[in-house]
Amino acid sequence: MEEKNVQLRVKYLKSDMEPLCYVDGKSDWIDLRIAETVQMKAGEFRLLPLGIAIALPKGYEAHIVPRSSTFKNFGIIQTNHMGVVDESYCGDGDQWYMPAYALRDTVIEAGSRICQFRIMRHQPSLTFEAVERLGGTDRGGIGSTGTK
Repeated sequence: MEEKNVQLRVKYLKSDMEPLCYVDGKSDWIDLRIAETVQMKAGEFRLLPLGIAIALPKGYEAHIVPRSSTFKNFGIIQTNHMGVVDESYCGDGDQWYMPAYALRDTVIEAGSRICQFRIMRHQPSLTFEAVERLGGTDRGGIGSTGTK
């Protein structure tokens, strides 16, 4: 049964943080903003503070990824490509961060939207069965569907 509304408890770690919200009609991902202005030099790694801590409901995790414009606007990439926060990371001081690597010198102003998140249910328990054949038709390997 699909849940209609899941309530998240959010602690804003700075008084001037903009409240979390959907971008109307655009996506079901929630944008996250950097909590302080950060200067980075090309080749530098930083944990970028997002200024929030969230208590996720039992059985859920958050997936954090860069926004599509993050590299274009700031020249940074998220080093782990997708962050995962589970419901055990729920204390008052458990601030969310984006691990970032700068490919050019950059300044990211406080309040800039740099990444986004959504919550997902944990995957069900899995068991694994070793078999001699899977029974499907081979597609032809990686890249077999062509480029056009």
